[in-house]
Amino acid sequence: MDDKLYSFVMRGELTKVALDRTGVISKHASTDMLNKKYIESLSLDLLDDEYISTAKLMATVYTAIAAFENMVRAFVIKVLMESKGENWWEESVSEKIRNKAESRKVEEEKIKWHSQRGDSLINYTEFGDLAAIMQQNYHLFEDHIISIDWARQIFTTLERSRNVIMHSGKLGLRDIERIGTNIRDWISQVGG
Repeated sequence: MDDKLYSFVMRGELTKVALDRTGVISKHASTDMLNKKYIESLSLDLLDDEYISTAKLMATVYTAIAAFENMVRAFVIKVLMESKGENWWEESVSEKIRNKAESRKVEEEKIKWHSQRGDSLINYTEFGDLAAIMQQNYHLFEDHIISIDWARQIFTTLERSRNVIMHSGKLGLRDIERIGTNIRDWISQVGG
């Protein structure tokens, strides 16, 4: 029995090695393979090691903030869709926010060679817009959040930190811990 298992595992490993040598990256590729491809594509080997190290640390923080922001968007969509149905965007979002989002989408569509943020107009909103949408529909969100001010404070804190990272800055440990605390508080209150 051990010989069969060993043989099976070894064939799998040999297949992985053979596929790795082809240079083809599949959707099942390991993170290491994808990272290697990105490192080569971005010429990271030409950049200063200290800046790379700092950027990698901040990329981890950015990952948490970006995932959180998208979770909030999904939460807003879910609550409004359950109440308003498919027309939730038109019925529940102010004209000002809708126009701003539509304008951003139109501008991005002009740049055909670059990826866009997505199909849904809510992807073109900012943290502050999400708080405003909740405030405009507070009766639908009041069972989920403590208050609009509470939500807005969390969004403002995370947006401030995101902006530092997005402009090549470095956050201190207290800022990073504050991000984690805010995310945990939100998830404890609202859910994941």
